[in-house]
Amino acid sequence: MARSTVVIELIEDASRPIFINLAESIIREIERGRLKPGDRLPGTRALAGTLGVHRNTVDAAYQELVLQAWLVSEASRGTFVARDLPDLGARSWAGHAKARAAPIKARTALPPLKFSDGAPDARLMPGAELARAFRRAVSASGLRMLTGYGDPRGAAPLRSALARYLSSERGLIVGADDILVTRGSQMALFLVAGAALRPGEAVAVEDPGYPMAWKSFRAAGARVVGAPVDGLGLDIDRLESLLDQDPGIRAIYLTPHHQYPTTVTLGAGRRLRLFDIARRRRLTLIEDDYDHEYRFEGRPVLPMAARAQAEDRIIHIGSVSKLLAPALRIGYATGTSALLERMKDLREAIDRQGDVLLETALAKLIDEGDLGRHARKARKVYEQRRDHLADELTARLGDAVAFDRPAGGLALWVKVHPSINASAWAAAAEGSGLLLTHGGQLCLEEDGQMNAFRLGFASLDDAELRRAVKLLETSRPV
Repeated sequence: MARSTVVIELIEDASRPIFINLAESIIREIERGRLKPGDRLPGTRALAGTLGVHRNTVDAAYQELVLQAWLVSEASRGTFVARDLPDLGARSWAGHAKARAAPIKARTALPPLKFSDGAPDARLMPGAELARAFRRAVSASGLRMLTGYGDPRGAAPLRSALARYLSSERGLIVGADDILVTRGSQMALFLVAGAALRPGEAVAVEDPGYPMAWKSFRAAGARVVGAPVDGLGLDIDRLESLLDQDPGIRAIYLTPHHQYPTTVTLGAGRRLRLFDIARRRRLTLIEDDYDHEYRFEGRPVLPMAARAQAEDRIIHIGSVSKLLAPALRIGYATGTSALLERMKDLREAIDRQGDVLLETALAKLIDEGDLGRHARKARKVYEQRRDHLADELTARLGDAVAFDRPAGGLALWVKVHPSINASAWAAAAEGSGLLLTHGGQLCLEEDGQMNAFRLGFASLDDAELRRAVKLLETSRPV
């Protein structure tokens, strides 16, 4: 196809950015078979003129679909439908009525809703700014960054930008050489586990807590030992008792800013005691600061790593994915030079380098202030969604649930009345088209009892939140 002249009808959905609507419109035409594998799409200028939108909007939609592997971009040639997609073929209007009925029915059915565990809304991502940063990253260096392997610690511009960002936003005193960039915070956890723990050694983790972290530690051959959490976060008294009982514990993993899943912030007194324990027992502290940017009320609380002293063994892990979109896998870790070197060696064994173009583009977003502006905008949106969900839960579910409105984070920790089984309620909700996480799924022991829900609100708009709570209400066990 030398030049695409296919007419694309733009989906109209005022609740989403226009580039997301355009991306969905293109996916629809691929699924319908009008756009086939290898077909060339119109140029950004031509399509923008046809649809009456800004050229950057079209460019952002194309970039989004390239990231999702629906499209491929070829230098000096254009943008094409990915050739490895199945050819669905054009559906004939003559006959085949049954064949046409199924997809039409599927499109009119409401898709299932999901209360995430705290994921951001990708629809808010600054797509145009990211697309512009991608173009500038490519044009600034040509193909030089693609001709060989890069630094396994991450692209130098991003490490420098993150060092400045972490200094201004989180109070960390770090330089570019103190940072390791990873494909999301999950890779950082995996590398920390392999670098800080030897097979057979143990790590104390919050219980209830983050199962994906436990998976990383176990993959490194470490034992995972649960330390109880109360209404103020990690219970330091019970942690000390646990350490006395198990001398094999060499590290402590925690989420002090917004404890996962209960959302509480670890207070100053407990933080100081934890530092003292770690120093006396020569333990490594692994601080997962997964959503630091989302604090809606009260004074900022700096990470533990910002208060660390020279002798402290502390690893600070963060993620840019929580600011942009889950599919954009950028995480990072800071720590001692010796530990970062071991992490770098492990990373090089499984992944020679990260996504250099994405990392370079992200550095531009940080340095030019786009990421900060997006964070401020998203904070306002998510605070409003938190309040909307809280109001809906109170109005529809009454005393069946209880919760505190958290000062930050992207989820509510909702305790279910003892007369109702949260696990059974979650199963009934799933049958009605609503997916959510109940507390039993976040306990270290498979039969752990935690009669609660973790309801991530950030990825759902107001209408979706209302519908989700209504489904929760109608599926409530009698």
